[in-house]
Amino acid sequence: MKSKKIAASLITAVLATSLFSACSGASGTTGTQGVTKDKILVANSAATSGAYAPVGVPFLAGMQAKFDAVNKAGGIDGRKIEFIHVDDEFDPAKGSAALTKFIEDDKVFAIVGDFGTPVVAATVGTLKETGIPSVYFATGIGQLYAEKATTNAEGYNLFPVQPIYRTEGGIMAAYAKAKFGATKVGIIYTNDDAGMDLEKGAVAQLKQVSGVEYVEEQVAAGAADVSAAVTSIKNAGVDFVIVAAIQATMPTIVKELAAQGVNKPAITTYVNVSSKMSEAVVKDITGKFDLYGLGWVDYSSDVAKASLKEYQASVAAEYANNTYAQTGWIAASFFVEGLKRLEGKDVTWDAYMKAMESAPIQNPFGGTINYANGARLGTQEMNLSKVVPTDAAHPAGWEQVEGLQSVAALLKK
Repeated sequence: MKSKKIAASLITAVLATSLFSACSGASGTTGTQGVTKDKILVANSAATSGAYAPVGVPFLAGMQAKFDAVNKAGGIDGRKIEFIHVDDEFDPAKGSAALTKFIEDDKVFAIVGDFGTPVVAATVGTLKETGIPSVYFATGIGQLYAEKATTNAEGYNLFPVQPIYRTEGGIMAAYAKAKFGATKVGIIYTNDDAGMDLEKGAVAQLKQVSGVEYVEEQVAAGAADVSAAVTSIKNAGVDFVIVAAIQATMPTIVKELAAQGVNKPAITTYVNVSSKMSEAVVKDITGKFDLYGLGWVDYSSDVAKASLKEYQASVAAEYANNTYAQTGWIAASFFVEGLKRLEGKDVTWDAYMKAMESAPIQNPFGGTINYANGARLGTQEMNLSKVVPTDAAHPAGWEQVEGLQSVAALLKK
């Protein structure tokens, strides 16, 4: 969804100036709003009613469980984390209004877990304008991407964790070369933010890899007929296909590839790695070609196994194996790590952001993210799964075939 312009409901330039002053030491003894001697106040809005409630409710439960665990252990430097949130119903206007209240009235220290593409798109401008630290975004939109942010206008105060589509596109291209030995890659991408960002990342990476050509075709998001684009890719003689599309368009493209006999391995975004997506295409591709998908959560390492044990001991039983609750736990964990690095020091916005950049941060259920030198790339290590016939051994229809790897590791840079 395209970013919507935010008008009167957003914070004025006067407020932005006052918040900058607070960050610089005009608010309380710690120099930052939302911080007292015994409390740190953070917030977000998320859908806890409506169609997205099955995602928002467990996501918030996972966040709260992590904060509760930290508080039970005594907090950080004696400060407990207080987490407030409101139901924005996945509505950009309500999300924007909630953000204004959090910053202007509640005076929170940070936003943790900005939730959902439409709301993030509507609020990211305000986050940059005010400079409030913002950790984890439940989306991969390109507005979060920065290679070397030095100012808040460039996103220095934003710390994305989930894969950003542009970063993911680059990892797709690296897998094409490193694992599949591709020499000519076909990219079919949709004309929405997700498709265009995936394409941009893939193309940028392919241009850096020697011995690989690429051709590309754009299709409309939600298109029912993609035959012309597939024919063009087929006639170009590609040996690997990047399907840069989400939701219903991905199965449409994959089915057409099979129908036209483009029997070359294909890869798609982590967003599509679900049982619903695999079930939609498995019959069409079986015996013809493999469809791969990226992932950013991996439970195979000792760190992840220990984290999962801690997580399951902290959440309600109903969320023990809930993926959305686990991502909430991840969001809170990244925020907490920045605070831990400030133990014994003043907690200010500037100090917090420098702490987040000071060393890579371990995803409890994945790889590490390095924010140093203004890198705001989201997850930079992703694993690889492929669609397999659904059976008792593979109830989700996907089987992991490669562990977490970065572009550098794949291409051995």
